[in-house]
Amino acid sequence: MVATFVLGGGAALVARLITNRAAELTGLDERVAAVGERGALVFLFLVVATTQEAGKVAAAWPAFLSKRFDDAFDGIVYSAAAALGFASVETAVVLRANPHGVLWIARVLLALPAHVFFACLWGYALGRAKRSTERIPIFPAAFLAAVVGHGLYSHFVYGRGPGALFAVPPMLAVMAAVAWLVVRDLRSRERRSGRFSDRAPQPWERQGPTMPVRLSAVRAALTTGFDEPVKIGWVLFGALVTIGAMIVGVGAGVLAARAMHIDLSLVDEHDAAAASPVLLLGIGLLSSFPASGWLIARAAGVHSLLEPALAAMLALVVAVVSLGVAAPFTVVFALALSPIAWLLACVGAWIGREA
Repeated sequence: MVATFVLGGGAALVARLITNRAAELTGLDERVAAVGERGALVFLFLVVATTQEAGKVAAAWPAFLSKRFDDAFDGIVYSAAAALGFASVETAVVLRANPHGVLWIARVLLALPAHVFFACLWGYALGRAKRSTERIPIFPAAFLAAVVGHGLYSHFVYGRGPGALFAVPPMLAVMAAVAWLVVRDLRSRERRSGRFSDRAPQPWERQGPTMPVRLSAVRAALTTGFDEPVKIGWVLFGALVTIGAMIVGVGAGVLAARAMHIDLSLVDEHDAAAASPVLLLGIGLLSSFPASGWLIARAAGVHSLLEPALAAMLALVVAVVSLGVAAPFTVVFALALSPIAWLLACVGAWIGREA
């Protein structure tokens, strides 16, 4: 683990050299204010995020090839060690270049959990691959998801103004939920393999009516599993209900701002204080998804989450396309918050579905 940590720090220096050289050759930067939104996104996804995640993989790869890597959890352990080493050096470089201001301290603190989480995504895939007999590896998909997620997250932390940091806490909440599910999935696999058969069950492993949701249970609920066809009509109707709930949620946020005498036209992402009122719109919008998921599940009388999940996904696609036509600069925000909204819709549907 110490060696992997050190290799992660070295990978951070190499990645920094590569990104600086790429910036010199292309004239691009991760900051929207410097090169525009399109240039910043291209640089983030194709250079910064890809180089950083590839560096962490290279740092953890010797441990993956060693005999010490003999457990599914080792993928999480060594990828986290590589990410922490990488983040330590990256944080030192960023703070050295920006020695003044609380804003940059907040940015590097927010970037730290992202470094660890997105590395643990492909680390989880490596742990699964070590003991899996599946022909189709999940590592490429996990690595691609880590690059895309890391690019979007860094866009809000480093690429935009201070007001964009208000979009980070919901993303952190989803990351925590996914990490919890991944850990439970690995614990369940270890228990089935007999690894923990000689000790008392831990609190997260106890059986009972109040047992937390497992990743396998979520996957089962997202499939019909009862030999029933997908209710396409309820998917389409549910998408309309979700879009209506989104409009109501945004309207409620506007009314709340009006009641509090807040002028939403003065919102500016370059000023954190001026951007804070947008939280009212965000809360109103996100709260509409669990409500719509619950309504769809109750009205359709479904046993699974498939119809509400598809309805929420369809509504989100319509919303993103509409924003791309009307206000292209908001598409990045919509893409970043879409997984959160979809997860909230599934939570509402989980509560409202028939047992």
